[in-house]
Amino acid sequence: MALDQSALLELLESLKASDADDVIRQALQAMLQALIEAEATTVIGAAPHERTEQRTTRRNGYRDRLLTTAAGDLELKIPKLRSGSFFPSLLERRRRIDQALFAVVMEAYLQGVSTRSVDDLVKALGADSGISKSEVSRICADLDSEVAAFRDRPLSHTAFPYVFLDATYCKARVNHRVVSQAVVIATGVSADGRREILGFSVGDSEDGAFWTAFLRSLKARGLGGVQLVISDAHAGLVSALRAVFLGAAWQRCRVHFVRNVLARVPKGSAEMVAAAIRTIFAQPTAQTVRAQLATIATMLGRQFPVVEQMLLDAADDITAFADFPQQHWKKIWSTNPLERLNREIKRRSDVVGVFPTPPLWPVWPALSWPNTTMNGRSATAATCRRVPWPNSPPRPASRAVI
Repeated sequence: MALDQSALLELLESLKASDADDVIRQALQAMLQALIEAEATTVIGAAPHERTEQRTTRRNGYRDRLLTTAAGDLELKIPKLRSGSFFPSLLERRRRIDQALFAVVMEAYLQGVSTRSVDDLVKALGADSGISKSEVSRICADLDSEVAAFRDRPLSHTAFPYVFLDATYCKARVNHRVVSQAVVIATGVSADGRREILGFSVGDSEDGAFWTAFLRSLKARGLGGVQLVISDAHAGLVSALRAVFLGAAWQRCRVHFVRNVLARVPKGSAEMVAAAIRTIFAQPTAQTVRAQLATIATMLGRQFPVVEQMLLDAADDITAFADFPQQHWKKIWSTNPLERLNREIKRRSDVVGVFPTPPLWPVWPALSWPNTTMNGRSATAATCRRVPWPNSPPRPASRAVI
């Protein structure tokens, strides 16, 4: 298989008769085959048919190996040995596509392209054999180690006064059954106004033990300086917050709370009730926010006693934002800043349908989420516009302390 003079001349004639694409493919195939033969000669200690004292074994034929590249499918031959084994270092075991296509497949899959469309994309790039669904899944499974490294990184580099928690749901196959699994994501806002993904996990969002373990894992990685946690009222979450983040306040997401209220009133009155509740959040000071809540609760209570009771029961939770700088209110009274992340995850999971294992892959697109300032603009560490933050932020009122 070495490229001697006659082989080079034969290759030249073949290239002359080929179009441009075939020229590149054949040239690359010839180069890789020559490198394989050179490495095999080094391992064996002798070239084919060469007699030398350094020879350690003999060739025993070849085995075919198809390598898919951006230049097309390359048919390579790997020398077999009579004793021992040989595999060229420029190839990877159990992988039949090169690194360039490997990166293309992962990127396409993470951007929400279905496995069938990934196969079409690989073929369009020149790989006639395409790529199977199982191969795509196996390639993307290699991302788990990178996802785990990001998830377990230290968080002690700065304080995060604001922490957002939310969950979205994906279907996964667990114990041979298709079940709904919650993908929980925590993001934080640092004192200089920069948002960052803190961590994520997969489990039961209504299980207090799950929330406790998740929050403790954040603290164990160095999360500190938390003053306000914003989330929906998931069962078990509030008690977990009280146990893990002592002294921090809890802001119940106003959007989720309004949805819960509207579920208890007739559809014809929903807009009126929602508009009345919105006036609570339109007040300029903490005192007027809480005064307006009491007023609205009394007003709506004449027609909807259940709404009045819900407002009074949740008064401390949905107004915790008012004890923080007024310029931050719109960003911290709901979990809306997390919705963009959730949409990315749902876009990926909608393509997959049912994950073969509890899903961590769909979290990966969210990890490219840009750092943003509190005013919502994209930013990098060098260009981030910081939001003014007092040297000594006001502590939350005792009524909302967890």
